[in-house]
Amino acid sequence: MPTNDERLSRLGQLRAEALLGGGPVRIERQHSWGKLTARERLDLLLDPGTFVELDAFVTHRSPDPSLADQRFLGDGVVTGHGAIDGRLVFVFSQDFTVFGGSLSEAYAEKICKVMDLAMKVGAPLIGLNDSGGARIQEGVASLGGYADIFLRNVLASGVVPQISVIMGPCAGGAVYSPAMTDFTVMVERTSYMFVTGPNVVKAVTHEEVDSEALGGALVHTTKSGVAHLAAHDEAEALDAARRILAHLPQNNLGAPTIVPSNDPSDRMDPELDRVVPDDPHRPYDMHDVISRIVDDGGFLEIQPGWASNIIIGFARFAGRSVGIVAQQPAVLAGALDIDASTKAARFVRTCDCFNVPLVTLVDVPGFLPGVGQEHGGIIKHGAKLLFAYCEATVPKVTVITRKAYGGAYDVMSSKHVRGDMNFAWPSAEIAVMGAEGAVNIIFKDEIAGADDPTAERRRLVAAYEEEFNNPYIAAARGYVDDVIRPSETRPRIISALEMLADKRDTNPRKKHGNIPL
Repeated sequence: MPTNDERLSRLGQLRAEALLGGGPVRIERQHSWGKLTARERLDLLLDPGTFVELDAFVTHRSPDPSLADQRFLGDGVVTGHGAIDGRLVFVFSQDFTVFGGSLSEAYAEKICKVMDLAMKVGAPLIGLNDSGGARIQEGVASLGGYADIFLRNVLASGVVPQISVIMGPCAGGAVYSPAMTDFTVMVERTSYMFVTGPNVVKAVTHEEVDSEALGGALVHTTKSGVAHLAAHDEAEALDAARRILAHLPQNNLGAPTIVPSNDPSDRMDPELDRVVPDDPHRPYDMHDVISRIVDDGGFLEIQPGWASNIIIGFARFAGRSVGIVAQQPAVLAGALDIDASTKAARFVRTCDCFNVPLVTLVDVPGFLPGVGQEHGGIIKHGAKLLFAYCEATVPKVTVITRKAYGGAYDVMSSKHVRGDMNFAWPSAEIAVMGAEGAVNIIFKDEIAGADDPTAERRRLVAAYEEEFNNPYIAAARGYVDDVIRPSETRPRIISALEMLADKRDTNPRKKHGNIPL
């Protein structure tokens, strides 16, 4: 019978073995690809010394003879919990040095365990993905493991924050777990996601494409919208996950942390009085507005490279975390198209899930016209954004900086869809459509019968702009709570958010809404 010292020695040997993953050779290969190991990534993600590992001694249980003598402790994924900025989080980190990070039955059970724990205690879950997919030798057991994970992603959705960081390959069925989480961060040049790889694509469609062009970070942050952020390296990707989490609460029953701010709440910015050009056709950069009103100019933009005619991201007002949705007049004049509607709708719903107030900056000429947009379903996709704003019960503060035309006015957190405090700048134009379009319809006969149609149209447009293209008709009806100087936007938003801090609003009891998908 072994002595206590021998038992402790045995434990130490096994722990040391588990730390090595697939062994020194494979670790070196991982480093040669410019990638960190599963454990090195957790060291960067979590507060120093806080990681507590679970299931370090788990091994696969495959009956396949080819795997009989290949039993690695941990079986290709490191799981447990730790802290980020002192807050409890649950984590899993896939280990490519063990069977290429491929998922087995035991591997899936490890991930499911930390997902279940995250739900039980109400703490965020962060997954670091670096896997070749299902472990072929385990067949349907591996596929079942993926489905077990997918189910938990869905059950946890809107309950605890879920963040995926793609650190290497993520292919086939593996892509659907990150796709169902709240945020996905990718690493440029070393990570990719696709349902079918380049070889299958070539065989089926005869298209020649490599992994990067098919599903790399640039593709998914500029073309598909699958990923939210792209990072230059793994350290930056992990830092992005930490920064996102800083704006979210532990769970749907909590509120985001309010942090101390040295930026005065009553700070005015006279430059804002000149940011909107006198010519309504001239663009400006809405980033200039955002940076001048938020705490210390800090803005964590989400999906900056996709559908850039709308801006989404996190910022703080007097230390309070908010989600910002804003038109970008410098791109497509800020018009809402299919991608912008989808992008903003998902972000609005994410903020509403986790009690993050919404600040909406509006300069929208309408929905983007065109055959491609109509055939692509702009009606359905635009309705997603409308549905999201109508459904949201978090505090909603809206500022109309310039144009708010047609149905897009309604959609962008107007008073009619339960916007709580709606402000307008003096430059705001709230109308069914722009002056020129309205005049061409309303005064069609008068213009046609005039001695000088061009001069008559110009006169009518000027008269229409003077009478209707301003915020005061909406303010007279209470659709705008106040018309404010642009320079006082920051203190007015902060005052509104403080007033709404204890807002109570509920939706009718139901199983769930049927958002147009």
